[in-house]
Amino acid sequence: NIMRTTVAILIALGLSFLIIFLVSKEPGVAISTLLLGPLQKARNFSNVIELMIPLMFTGVGVCIMFTANQINLAGEGAFHIGGLVATAIALNFILPKGIHPMFAILLAGIAGSIITLIPALMKVKTTANELVSSLMMNYLVLYISNFILMKFLRDPKMGSGSYEILGNSKLMVLFPGTRIHTGLLIAFLVVVFGYWFLYKTKIGYELRLTGENEKFAKYSGVSIVKVVLISQLLGGFIAGMGGGVEMLSPMFNRFTWTALLGYGWDAIIISTLSKKNPLYVPLSAFFLAYLRVGAFLMSSSTDVPVEIMSIIQGVIIVLIVAEQFLSKYRHKIISREAKSNLNIKEAK
Repeated sequence: NIMRTTVAILIALGLSFLIIFLVSKEPGVAISTLLLGPLQKARNFSNVIELMIPLMFTGVGVCIMFTANQINLAGEGAFHIGGLVATAIALNFILPKGIHPMFAILLAGIAGSIITLIPALMKVKTTANELVSSLMMNYLVLYISNFILMKFLRDPKMGSGSYEILGNSKLMVLFPGTRIHTGLLIAFLVVVFGYWFLYKTKIGYELRLTGENEKFAKYSGVSIVKVVLISQLLGGFIAGMGGGVEMLSPMFNRFTWTALLGYGWDAIIISTLSKKNPLYVPLSAFFLAYLRVGAFLMSSSTDVPVEIMSIIQGVIIVLIVAEQFLSKYRHKIISREAKSNLNIKEAK
């Protein structure tokens, strides 16, 4: 799996480099900026870390939902509603420093879990396809959030933005001169929790078993309904927390999200790269954030558009999810190991 992912990334980069050579007048400069730009300045590298944070939240949330083989795409809506709820709490409550953002993030998580729970309930009660219902749920969340923003939270001086978020509700900056904040620490705690939940608990084992073989899990006494509901609740809760953390970070002073930000869709890439294992989510999030910052720097300083990043992402995902990609090589490895074990047994 590691080899397949690595080869997929190398092929995607190779195709992107070929396109850059065909369209750019300075391909060497463009490729150098793409690969090394984020390392050339401390500010650029801090942008990578800043972008990692929301990707880690939605990545872990989607890993938990997808591990149960529930293709719930409402993580995007959960992230969005989480940001809205955190804004409402920040603007309407006065709490002590430290407690205020934690309270807002907790309620943001609860709101996110409700969003992902609705498609899960629809599947359990009506057998509705969770892929379709969750996709539609994102747009319901978007337009309801826009209504709430314009009706209750909008600052008349700011057009479509909320009142400014000030005071104790903001998360602390970890490194002066950057916007890297304490949400990074929360994100790593979420990663550890996600791994512990999936691989060290009984319900996590049931969830993984259901994802691998639902019929076998059912005949083994696992409650499929319980697994579906818990996985969607927890995944949505984490995604909602991510929205709250992002909104209360130094990245934003007002809620201005009148369109979906795409972190829920990015989480599918993160989950695919990490093989649905939360432990590898930080690496996947860093990789994606690094390439995106590099692509932005490349587009702003050369004649290569930022859309080259979409090509890289698309090729990587297509190759990783292709079951036959490097399958013959994998079979050779399995056959070689089996023969080796057989020889060892015969020698004994």
